[in-house]
Amino acid sequence: MKYCIQKHQASHLHYDFRLELDGVAKSWAIPKEPSIKEGEKRLAVQVEDHEISYMDFEGIIEEGYGKGIVELWDAGSWKPESIKENKIVFFLDGKKLKGRFTLLKFKDKNWLLFKAKEKDQ
Repeated sequence: MKYCIQKHQASHLHYDFRLELDGVAKSWAIPKEPSIKEGEKRLAVQVEDHEISYMDFEGIIEEGYGKGIVELWDAGSWKPESIKENKIVFFLDGKKLKGRFTLLKFKDKNWLLFKAKEKDQ
């Protein structure tokens, strides 16, 4: 399955993190650049699902919600380790992000995204 992170210069600069799952792109808006440092947390606000085809989009949204410039910041594949209602643990294999990551829900649509410790082999 694929994932992407789109740098989105809309009313505020943010990063759209998307995971292909169940036929859609599950999506979170991240106010700061995603971190490659283990344990460094980023707020990730869950937003509406998008069509998978949108994961390849780069360009300018000229009108309406999300108006602004969209650049593909990172992309690659992902593999789930575990998926629960409030916690998703997964592996990313992208150009910038690689390794084990966690999305942890803590309130309403607010999650934390962070690079997790690698399991002992």
